[in-house]
Amino acid sequence: MKNSYKVGIIGATGMVGQRFATILSEHPWFNVTVLAASGRSAGKTYAEAVGARWKLSAPMPEKLKDIVILDAQNDIEKIAAAVDFVFCAVDMPKDEIRALEEKYARAEVPVVSNNSAHRFTPDVPMIIPEINPEHLEIIPAQRARLGTKRGFIAVKSNCSLQSYVPALYVLDKQFGVKDVLVCTYQAISGAGRTFETMPEIIDNIIPYIGGEEEKSEKEPLKIWGKIEDGKIVPACAPSFTAQCIRVPVSDGHLAAVFVRFEKKPTKQEILDIWANYSAKPQELKLPQAPERFIHYFEEDNMPQTKLVRDIDKGMAISCGRLREDTQYDWKFICVSHNTLRGAAGGAVELAELLAAEGYLD
Repeated sequence: MKNSYKVGIIGATGMVGQRFATILSEHPWFNVTVLAASGRSAGKTYAEAVGARWKLSAPMPEKLKDIVILDAQNDIEKIAAAVDFVFCAVDMPKDEIRALEEKYARAEVPVVSNNSAHRFTPDVPMIIPEINPEHLEIIPAQRARLGTKRGFIAVKSNCSLQSYVPALYVLDKQFGVKDVLVCTYQAISGAGRTFETMPEIIDNIIPYIGGEEEKSEKEPLKIWGKIEDGKIVPACAPSFTAQCIRVPVSDGHLAAVFVRFEKKPTKQEILDIWANYSAKPQELKLPQAPERFIHYFEEDNMPQTKLVRDIDKGMAISCGRLREDTQYDWKFICVSHNTLRGAAGGAVELAELLAAEGYLD
């Protein structure tokens, strides 16, 4: 791996793009050299293009304010010449995103995507770095299909999965996760909104998030999947069923999980695995990786979203209320920060893993 990499943010003006900007402005490996967005923003400085639409509590990084925005769709050749890889967080129809990300990959630019468009492309790895880093081994097959030497696409999974899938996955090898029922209570930033731009959520709960339940039931099976004949074949189990609800919280997704095992573990066995779990990002000491991946809280009223979402750069998973259930084996609560662990932070950690494993050289 190199000492430093030139990085572009495609979709820099949106909420996730802004999150990328704040994380990357002080990153020890990644130096932002390109910001790109729609043609409406092209030609303006980052500060001019975003203006009053800056949605984060942290200020816009000074070093990025005067970078002139390029056109994400029409300046691909110029962007490719200026970067080693790009993060992609655009707001476009899925078929247009798929085409755009493939254009960057075919221009020999590795793409680390926050978008969902390529999550079910069979040779595109969908990675939670602590869970399935071995899926990066599909990249040579993808490059062969695309006809590229460097270019490829790697994606992160849905933001709400990050809160509870890791807590289940680490138990599966020893006890066999069989059936999962999950209800997620998701922050408004997951929709790119703030309380100012989503007043209808105040004193309210919206019991529907378009497409979210389908993602929650299907994406874990790809994460659990295996590489066979140049593609990632989704697993047949566990079985997931989900309800996804939008709640009046700024940041942080909470999940209420009910799980049935092939071999029911004891409470202490579950707690020991969660407490001791460490994976490749921790071994490699990736800058964005949490020191401790899964935290458990003994208090009856924890984990509370507001109190735990920012633990360890917002990259840790927080669990609590582990109890036996009358219909399933166990039930518990999980929380993660949706725009850090679940979006930009998770994508940055994925890029760090790609760099450490030599895929960005």
